[in-house]
Amino acid sequence: MIDNKVPDITLNNGITIPQLGLGVFQTPEGETTANAVDVALRSGYRHIDTAKVYGNEKSVGEGMRRSGVPRHDIFLTTKLWNEDIRQGRTREAFYESLDRLGTDYADLYLIHWPADGWQQAWKDMVALYNDRRIRAIGVCNLQEHHLKELEALGTGVKPAVDQIESSPQFPNQELVDFVKSQGIAVEAYSPLGGTGGSLLSSPLLAQIGAKYGKSPAQVVIRWHLQRGVIVIPKSTHDERIRQNIDVFDFELNAEEMKQIAGLATGVRTGGDPDNFDF
Repeated sequence: MIDNKVPDITLNNGITIPQLGLGVFQTPEGETTANAVDVALRSGYRHIDTAKVYGNEKSVGEGMRRSGVPRHDIFLTTKLWNEDIRQGRTREAFYESLDRLGTDYADLYLIHWPADGWQQAWKDMVALYNDRRIRAIGVCNLQEHHLKELEALGTGVKPAVDQIESSPQFPNQELVDFVKSQGIAVEAYSPLGGTGGSLLSSPLLAQIGAKYGKSPAQVVIRWHLQRGVIVIPKSTHDERIRQNIDVFDFELNAEEMKQIAGLATGVRTGGDPDNFDF
């Protein structure tokens, strides 16, 4: 077992989250996902991010158990899907996720998108949080106006996290800055530019990586970490999973941070939180 070198970020309710984790978006149910989670946990990861809609919660649970890492040492995130939001099934969907994962609590439960009814879903999540079945609750894909509306709901519970798309090609920096200003942690999805993207073929990233003996992916992960963002790169390849956590023995300088941010195109790879139809 490799010692975990990942720093923690303290959320606004006092609990801590490892700043680097394994994402399993588009990782299929079955051995592929179970193995990725097992390898990650044996390689020092302690943060796993899944969602109902990924269809792989059962395999995530299997990988966690196979790793031998105690449940209380793992930070586990899953998410409330849009149809459950629309149907007012927050509580039912949450317990269904726990059953598939084979656990009796979640460390973080997130509203996946601001689908119709998300305001009531937030209130229902606050009730689950107060029941102590979730250690922290948060949101994904909420823009500044959504977060202001959530605050106006008056539940007295602020999201611990807003998980948003962010990469060098789409830094989303204005939203990152606003979210942080509200005492909410920022978590980046598609941190390496998204499936099928061209980010990792950037000559700039190759040049910076050569300087430090690191891959373009490792350079990008380090860039996110130095921005103070929680990052959840995904991979199903054992060696890449190990490489993605091997980013704590070098530091990018200010000029390199600026150069990487200069790769921005302003183009999302995922959906638009203000205009989606799923």
